[in-house]
Amino acid sequence: MWTWMPDISQGSGPAYERLLLALERDVREGHLAPGDRLPPQRELAHRLSLSVGTVGRAYVEAERRGLVSSHVGRGSFVADRVRSQAAPDPADPLDMAHNLPPLEPARRWLGEGLRKLRLRADLDAAATYAPPEGLASVRAAGANWLSRRHGVMRASPDRIIQCNGGQHGLALAIAALARAGDTVLCEAATYPGIRTLAEHGGYRLRGVAMDARGIDPEALARCARDTGGRVLVVLPTLQNPTTITLDAARREEIVAVARAHDLMIVEDDAYRVFADADAPPSLADLAPERTLLVAGVSKSVAPGLRLGFLLPPDGGERVREGLLLGVRAMGYSPPSLEGLLFAQWEEDGTAERIADEILTECRERTELAAAILGSAVATPGAGQSPHVWMPMSMLAAERLSARALRAGIALTPPEAPIVEAGAAPAGIRLCLGAIADRSMLGQALRTVQALAGEGGASAAHGLV
Repeated sequence: MWTWMPDISQGSGPAYERLLLALERDVREGHLAPGDRLPPQRELAHRLSLSVGTVGRAYVEAERRGLVSSHVGRGSFVADRVRSQAAPDPADPLDMAHNLPPLEPARRWLGEGLRKLRLRADLDAAATYAPPEGLASVRAAGANWLSRRHGVMRASPDRIIQCNGGQHGLALAIAALARAGDTVLCEAATYPGIRTLAEHGGYRLRGVAMDARGIDPEALARCARDTGGRVLVVLPTLQNPTTITLDAARREEIVAVARAHDLMIVEDDAYRVFADADAPPSLADLAPERTLLVAGVSKSVAPGLRLGFLLPPDGGERVREGLLLGVRAMGYSPPSLEGLLFAQWEEDGTAERIADEILTECRERTELAAAILGSAVATPGAGQSPHVWMPMSMLAAERLSARALRAGIALTPPEAPIVEAGAAPAGIRLCLGAIADRSMLGQALRTVQALAGEGGASAAHGLV
C-alpha cells in the first residue's frame, strides 16, 4: 500500500489531524485493510507536500489510537484490531436498547486530548482530592458549557457543582430535597434511571399523567395536592422515552403549579444540547428560586467521561449544602482527570466540535428512522434526537420487543419507563446511537418496521 494517497482536503484542523482523519476514514471504508503496510513517513510527506514531522505526528497518534502498529525496520501497518473493533460479534444482538450517542467523534479526539492534558498547569491537582464542588477550572468549563449549549443564563463557576454524570446528579438532587418515604412526582413514563433511584432511596414515585404536549399541569396539581409530594423530576427537552419537548406555554403552566403547591423542580436537562434553535428557556431560568438543574455531557460529548453539573436554585443555600454533603458521603470529591479532560476540550473548542458532529450524525439518523418507519414514529421534539418513539398498545409493544430480540435486535423493554400505567403512554423507544454503522442501523429499523407490521402494531395516533 505504498501507493496510498490520502485525501487531506476535508476538515479545517492542522495537517496532521486531517491526515489522521483520512487514515481513519480509509480504514473504516475498507480502502485500507488490516495488515496493509503504510508508506514510509518521508515518502508520504513528499507526496502530500508536508513535513516529515507532520506525518510522523499523525502516525504516532494513529498508533496510540490502535489504528496502526509500527515495527522497527519493517514499517507501519494497519492494525488487525481495527477489524474486530469495527465489526461487532454477529452473535450479539444489535443494540437499540441503550441510549448512547454516536461514539466515533469522541474516540477520534481522545488521544489528542490526553496528550494536551499532560501539559496543563493544573494537572497536578488531579493527584489529590478535589474540593467537593470540583476544581475551579472544571466548573468554569461547565458554566461555559451550560450557558452556551444548554442556554442556561444563570450558570456561573461559583454556582455549579461537579458530579459524576447525570445519574449521579439526579441521585444527589433528589437526596438533597427528599427523604426515604417521601413522594417524588415525575412523568408517568420516564427515564428508567428515575425508577432505579426511587427504589434505592426508598422514595415513593408517583407518575403524573401526560398528554400530547408532555406532563399535564392539571394532573400535576392534583397529584401534588393528593400526595403531599414536594419534589417534581421532569425532562423538558426530548423527554425520555417519548421525545416530547415542552413548549413555552406548557413550561409556564408547570412553573405556575410548582409555585402554587410549593414544589421543588429537578430539571433533567440531559438532551437540551439536541434542542432546536428556537427551544424555549429552561425551567432553571423560568423558576430560578425552585429549580435544581442536572446536566451531563454523556449524551453530547462522551458517556465515558462520567461528568455532570448541578445548578442549585437561587437562594437555596440549604439545598447547596445538601448537595455537597451528598458528594462527600458518596465519593468525598468528584474525580478530576475526566473533568480536566473536558475542561481542555471546552477551552480548545474540541467539545464543541464533538457535540456538533454528534448532532449532525443524530440528525441523519433521525431522518433515517423517519424515512423507514414513517407514521409509525411520533415526530420528535427536535430535528435531531438520539431516540425515537413508536406509540402502540402495551401488548403490541411487548410482542414487538420479543420478536425483535428473536431477530437479533435488542429494544428497550416497554415496561421499563412506566411509572403509572393508567396515565402513561405506551410504546417502544428506539435508541439510534449505539449501533456504530449507519447502514446496520437502517437494516435494524427496516426489520423493526417489518416485525411491527406482522404484529399489527399500529402507529395509533396516541401521543404526538
